[in-house]
Amino acid sequence: MSVPPSPSIPDLARRLQDGARQLEAQFLGKEEIIRLLFISALAGEHLVMVGPPGTAKSAIVRAFAQVIEARYFDYLLTRFTEPNEIFGPVDIQAFRQGTYRRRIEKMLPEAEVVFLDEIFKANSAILNSLLTLVNARRFTHGTNTVRVPLISLFAASNEVPTDDALSAIFDRFLLRVRCDYLDSYHFRGLLQKGIQLETAMMAEQPPARKVATAEELLSVQRRFGDLMKMSEEFLATFKGLVFQIRSEGIGLSDRRVVKLLKVFAASAVFDGREQVNDADLFILRHVWNTPEQEEILQEIVGPVLDRWYESHPEHSRIGATPTSLQDLLEELRVIRETLTGSQVLSDMQLFSQLRNLGDIKAALTRMQDNPAAARMVGEVDKLLETMFASSRFV
Repeated sequence: MSVPPSPSIPDLARRLQDGARQLEAQFLGKEEIIRLLFISALAGEHLVMVGPPGTAKSAIVRAFAQVIEARYFDYLLTRFTEPNEIFGPVDIQAFRQGTYRRRIEKMLPEAEVVFLDEIFKANSAILNSLLTLVNARRFTHGTNTVRVPLISLFAASNEVPTDDALSAIFDRFLLRVRCDYLDSYHFRGLLQKGIQLETAMMAEQPPARKVATAEELLSVQRRFGDLMKMSEEFLATFKGLVFQIRSEGIGLSDRRVVKLLKVFAASAVFDGREQVNDADLFILRHVWNTPEQEEILQEIVGPVLDRWYESHPEHSRIGATPTSLQDLLEELRVIRETLTGSQVLSDMQLFSQLRNLGDIKAALTRMQDNPAAARMVGEVDKLLETMFASSRFV
C-alpha cells in the first residue's frame, strides 16, 4: 500500500493554527495549553494536566480530539476500573480454545489520540500495561503483542502523585501543565465564553472543522530528522538553562532533555518555521516534577523569553491571554474601592485583593507599547505602597 505524501509544513501549520483558534474561541485563558496539545501530537509525546476540578481539563482535550481526524478513546479512571474497560474484554471464544487474548476493537490499543481522566487513580494492573504502551507503542495480551497507533496520550489529574509507585507513569509525561482558575480580570470574558459553551451544548451545533489527520501527524513525525534544525547559539542557550534547572534541584534526565529537542522542533512546525528559536524555550516552563517548581522554572526561563520578545516585538508572546485594558481598569477600580472603603476586610480578603493587584500589574506590564497601561502600572504601585504603609501591615 502506498504511503500518502507528507503535507508541506506551511500548509499543515496553517491548518493546525486554525484548529487552535477554534479551541481558543471556546476556552478563555488556555492559549498555552492549546498550543502544547498540538505540538505534543506533532512530536508524538504525552502531556498531563494538573489542576482543581472545573478548570476545563477534560473539555479542552475532547475539543482538541474533534478537530483532529483520528481514532479517539477517553475514559475516567478510578481505583475500581478494570483492565477490560479500557483495553478490551477477554475473547471468550478464543479462551475456550485455550488462547488468551483481548478484543481490542474500538478500545484504547486501537486509538490514535487517548485521554485518561484521573490517571493516577488507576490500579497497578492498568498502569503496568500503560507503561509499555506509551513508551514502546506496544500492547501485549496473552501471547500476542501488537503495535499501537498511538500518537499522544493526554491525561488529567486533580493533583500531582506523591506515591513512589506512580512515579514511573508520571515520568512518561514529558510535559506537565498546570490548569488553574482564571485571574479576576478575566472574569467577564469567562462568563461570556461559558454562556456560549453552555448554550452550544444544549443546541445542535455543526461539527468542528477537521484540520489534520492522524496520518499527516505521523508523516511529520517520520520526517523529524530533517526538521530538527537548531543553531549552535540555541543549543548553547538550552544547555545553560538545563544546567541551571538542575542546579535548582529540579530533576531533568538526559532522556527527557533529548526528547525536549523534538518538542522544540514541533513548536517551530506549528508556527510554520523551518528552524527553532528562543521563543520555543517556553516549553521548559512545563518540565516540573512538583507544582512548587513551576515558579522556579518561570524565573529561570522568563528572562530568556523576555529578551527574545524585546528583540522581536512583531511576535505575540506565546501563552499570553489577550486582555482588554478596559477590563483591567474596571477590575482595578473595584479593588481600589474595596481596599480604601470603610468595610473591614479579613486577612484572607485583604491578601486576595493584593494578589489580584499583582496579577493586574503583570498584565499591564505586558502591554509595553500602550502608554495608558504604563501609567496604570504606576497607579497600581501607588496603591500597593499605600496599603503596605497602612496599619494593617504594621
